[in-house]
Amino acid sequence: MDTAPPKPLKWPIPRAYICPRMIPSQKTAPKAYNHAEVEDSWYQYWLDNKLFESDPDQREPYTIVIPPPNVTGVLHMGHMLNNTIQDILIRRARMRGYNACWVPGTDHASIATEAKVVGLLKEKGLDKWTIGREKFLEHAFAWKEKYGGIILGQLKKMGASCDWRRTAFTMDETRYKAVIDAFARLYNQGLIYRGTRMVNWDPRAMTALSDEEVVHKECVDKLYYVLYRQVGTQEYLTIATTRPETIMADTAVCVNPTDPRFVHLIGKKVEVPLIGREIPIIADEYVDKEFGTGCLKVTPAHDVNDHELGKKHGLPTIDLLNPDGTLNENAKICVGMDRHEARIEIAKILSDKGLLSKVENLTHNVGHSERTGAVIEPRLSMQWFCRMEDLAKPALDCVLNGQVQFHPSKMVNTYRHWMENIKDWCISRQLWWGHRIPVWYLPDGRYVVAHHEEDALIAARALQADVQAAHLTQDPDVLDTWFSSWLWPISVFDGVAHPKNKEITYYYPTQVLVTGPDIIFFWVARMVMAGYAYRGNKPFEHVYFTGLVRDELGRKMSKQLGNSPDLLKLIDQYGADSVRFGILIASPAGNDLLFGEKLCEQGGHFINKIWNAFKLMESWHGFEKIVDNAPAEIVEKNAAALTLFQARFQEVCAETEEAYERFKMSEALQLVYRLIWDDFCSNYLEWVKPRKDTVIDRHAYEATVSLFDQCLRLLHPFMPFVTETLYHMLAQRVPGESICTAAYPVAARDRSAQYGQDYAAISRLTSDVRNYKIQHNKGLRETLQVAVPQADHNRLSPYAALIQFAAGIGLWAAYIDKPSGKASFLSGTMELFDLDSTTFLDGTAIESELQELKRLEGFLVGIEKKLDNQSFIQSAPASVVEREQKKRKDTLEKIESIQAKLLRLDKK
Repeated sequence: MDTAPPKPLKWPIPRAYICPRMIPSQKTAPKAYNHAEVEDSWYQYWLDNKLFESDPDQREPYTIVIPPPNVTGVLHMGHMLNNTIQDILIRRARMRGYNACWVPGTDHASIATEAKVVGLLKEKGLDKWTIGREKFLEHAFAWKEKYGGIILGQLKKMGASCDWRRTAFTMDETRYKAVIDAFARLYNQGLIYRGTRMVNWDPRAMTALSDEEVVHKECVDKLYYVLYRQVGTQEYLTIATTRPETIMADTAVCVNPTDPRFVHLIGKKVEVPLIGREIPIIADEYVDKEFGTGCLKVTPAHDVNDHELGKKHGLPTIDLLNPDGTLNENAKICVGMDRHEARIEIAKILSDKGLLSKVENLTHNVGHSERTGAVIEPRLSMQWFCRMEDLAKPALDCVLNGQVQFHPSKMVNTYRHWMENIKDWCISRQLWWGHRIPVWYLPDGRYVVAHHEEDALIAARALQADVQAAHLTQDPDVLDTWFSSWLWPISVFDGVAHPKNKEITYYYPTQVLVTGPDIIFFWVARMVMAGYAYRGNKPFEHVYFTGLVRDELGRKMSKQLGNSPDLLKLIDQYGADSVRFGILIASPAGNDLLFGEKLCEQGGHFINKIWNAFKLMESWHGFEKIVDNAPAEIVEKNAAALTLFQARFQEVCAETEEAYERFKMSEALQLVYRLIWDDFCSNYLEWVKPRKDTVIDRHAYEATVSLFDQCLRLLHPFMPFVTETLYHMLAQRVPGESICTAAYPVAARDRSAQYGQDYAAISRLTSDVRNYKIQHNKGLRETLQVAVPQADHNRLSPYAALIQFAAGIGLWAAYIDKPSGKASFLSGTMELFDLDSTTFLDGTAIESELQELKRLEGFLVGIEKKLDNQSFIQSAPASVVEREQKKRKDTLEKIESIQAKLLRLDKK
């Protein structure tokens, strides 16, 4: 019979990271874990074995659609946080047996991408308008193919477990058809219309923007006090304005009808400075008598409120700005000059002519383009709009009644306020990169809506029988980027054009959306509206809002401040697991998090701790410490340790489950972190590891390996690479096997709370005995002879062997009456007496007890305040409230014990 050892299986990682017992010549694991040696290999292994792929089957689906990053984008800390959370949720669902489907994709980002391509063309000496639309789109698609997938590759570096076969792009064929179909359907329902409205105009991108794409920033501008001569007199009205460059478009001056200073002027006229055109003085209560001089210049073409006044009073409208923000012929002065330059020049001319009485600084909010940063220009423009009121109602109701749950819940109020005050959505953009509006115009100005040109010709001939295709002109504008994004949870499954297909029926609605609060209106609200408009159902069950990633000083990360780290460099330096750990360990839902590289270092230290735990267990093989017939006291000690750690493990499983249910990802990670670092490594391994002259029984060893395996599974969603590595080093695995699909630990329903309490008591006792030895200058290996209350002795007697081993205790005695003349110390509420001591507490020790009493009394105040807070009692989970109540009870018992001790000393 062939007795040669089997050939090692081929793995995608270096031999050093294969289970040592699979390679006889390899005695131990590498001294340290090197992320650079395994991360890329493991990711390729997962892809090769199709572990992230999902197709409809009999299992329950768990679906997440990625918030599609811009094709212009590269990975930054916000992406890292958002996608790490998504990956944690999807990996855990996969391990729990769900058919986990995470759909990736990118957004075409109309304004940002067009600006990028225009800039690249300029570098080549080309101009968008010169080369024309068709050639421009060729350049745009070429750029997208070359650079558009960079961010998806970067997501792979951080371990994102997406089904990459499903990668979607908001302008690919399926999504394009969905957008056009949505426009046509809404138009036919009377929800899309065309009209001239005052819109937010971006002069740099030369396109209209929705209100949500305008960012208001506090700015310091000049407030100019301009003199308007009253017609037929030499009297002047002084009017304060921040925009002297629009004076030439004034069509009235308005005063408050109750202002006694100006009542006699109502109905008279003034001259527009510099050009002499006469305009009326009108009255309206809109005018604030206290602002400026109490007189308002009315410029209907260049101010939203002035536009409303103009409509109300039948004023003419004079537009003096070109689309790029330069002054046109209507200005008569400074024609062709940029609006900001014209402001300075016209102020100078006014001053030279004695028509500028004074200039002051004014701090106010000014709207800026969210994409280009340009100051927004209110502009009258013919645009396409979507009526929102009817779409908003079901989308608001489903959030208020809890069908869609927000985490944190405080975001509901923000959502409700916007939805209750919603305005029609300007959906047209004056760009070329995007979904071209499916409207064709006849020569007489009438138009038809159709899916494509052939249908448009058929529809047009119903209006004009002899019209030809050459006579039709398609609308040059494209749709707002968000008009494609709001369909994303539906369109990724081709559910717009084919609403009953197998995929949309199976995967929709999705389970969780992870996003930032800054796009709650842009995207979240509109997706909910689209879900009800096209599917009659919500698009997702939960929305998890991340906070902003800030630096350690609380500043928003930006290139200008130089505080935004290069994420790929961080991953190269620390490894993806450490960066994932660092960004999540302090990431409360909906609140900003302070990130520094020290958090990544902490992740690296954690990996070292786990790695050393594995090496310790492996060393027991090399030193032949694992035996079948261990001494009875060792078997008893290890059995007790196993019982207690298993109870602690069950507790953490339950607490972690609760944290996941409340979408407290950071809390879940901290629970697993403490379980592995404190409970497994610092306590359990120290309890069972064989010392120089002892052994470990085989049952305890195998149970320890199994428990370590279970800990790795709990940790895997957070730190996938190191856990996959150790999973394969723990035991021989077959090709294709992965921790990705290993069963996720579940807390037993019949677990005993008593064992968990016993674990906590023994863990605390071990620490308190150690501290007592240090305080009293005793050697840590020196054994103590102690007595404990009879009730505690009885309760902990099954663990006597473990307690004596772990705490370094020789005699473990019980008392009913407290021993006289012996020093004592507390462990929780249990008072232990050192039977070898012969002196009472000295002055230093008494002072220490007094300080501890003061600390406990302060701690009790904090607990009482929390438990007296009805909001906390009503909103916190029952287990959290119970934990606080137990803290109060234990703290009171400790206070009473110290007070009794000090009273005895006083009597002596």
